[in-house]
Amino acid sequence: MRIRIDLAYDGTDFHGWAAQPGLRTVQGVLSDALATSLRTEAPQVVCAGRTDTGVHARGQVAHTDVAADVLAASAGRSTDPPLEALLRRLNGILPPDVRVRRIAEVSGAFDARFSALSRRYAYRVADAPAAVDPLHRSHVLVWPRPLDEAVLDAASAPLVGHHDFASFCKQREGATTVRVLEELSWVRRADGVLEATVRADAFCHSQVRAMVGCVLAVGEGRRPVEWAGEVLHARRRDPRVAVAPARGLTLEEVVYPVDDELAARAELTRARRPAVDVTP
Repeated sequence: MRIRIDLAYDGTDFHGWAAQPGLRTVQGVLSDALATSLRTEAPQVVCAGRTDTGVHARGQVAHTDVAADVLAASAGRSTDPPLEALLRRLNGILPPDVRVRRIAEVSGAFDARFSALSRRYAYRVADAPAAVDPLHRSHVLVWPRPLDEAVLDAASAPLVGHHDFASFCKQREGATTVRVLEELSWVRRADGVLEATVRADAFCHSQVRAMVGCVLAVGEGRRPVEWAGEVLHARRRDPRVAVAPARGLTLEEVVYPVDDELAARAELTRARRPAVDVTP
């Protein structure tokens, strides 16, 4: 049977999601906890978005496969349904910077990565002393100069749409950098913190932090408002774009289609995205 795992974590002390020998990662910690709970070898765990070192998540989604009899046996003497017992055991084993929020059986067509319709991230910045809260220092970037939220929005607007984001992605052999950015918008919250909402069908490596870093340079007045669009259309990494620090970024939500559309969505996502023409 396939199970969906909804989880949250503070990424401060993790070397990202993906398991790496000798390093503490979210995937490694979760796989070990599942192995202990199920009394099996560490299972393969697939996530919706492989977050980088220091990036947080409130709405990460993963899936893994487990034999029904193994799941039932793992409940032991518990009178709770096996999945409820597994949820309780996992949270008893996991360290406090990772929490499993929900576990559910799903269709075998469900793929946490390839079935997703969109991912939504938030990037949070405190650009004034009154907005800096030491209790949030691991989750909000402190920016030393004032930022204009209207200028941030204006600079972000050209990035929205179907583009080749090679200017903002770390290239990986055989991987495409074409994405559909559905939203990149900024608001100033009541506590003075600036919050960007970044939503797309998918993101390539370092894309969100590179886009945010580019736009922040415009928001503080160091670059003209057209600069982010110019960087995008160049379709090559610009050394003047500083990648924003990881601690301001949080994966908030992953959206999936209804069950009948899961397989078709996964097949579509696995297909290589075609190149796009970009007119400067």
